[in-house]
Amino acid sequence: MPVHGTEFLVLILLAFIILGPKQLPEYAAKLARVVVKARRLANDAKVQLKEQMGPEYDDLDWRQYDPRQYDPRRIVKQALLEPLDDAFSIDDKPAATDSSAAASSEPAALAAVPSDTPWDPEAT
Repeated sequence: MPVHGTEFLVLILLAFIILGPKQLPEYAAKLARVVVKARRLANDAKVQLKEQMGPEYDDLDWRQYDPRQYDPRRIVKQALLEPLDDAFSIDDKPAATDSSAAASSEPAALAAVPSDTPWDPEAT
């Protein structure tokens, strides 16, 4: 979450009030050192990863690891905009209700499944 201009000004004002004008420069310098140290650690980790992976590192697609692409709202919106395929179409033919379907060993729900549908009766 980025900090906008007015929020940043409020944070500076709060820091000035809480820390006081004498300690504020000292804490600002400490914060700067922490940020520099964190950037240095991140850069060292990146260099180490690049050395360990070798040429495969350049072939990685880093976009697939971006957590922003897994936004649930975007996934639902994309799913709603996709066209429905034939698997969800309603057949105009009524289900078979004759005695041959009732006499078989399969339940009535399985009798309505088309014969060309892949089905493993042992899996359920």
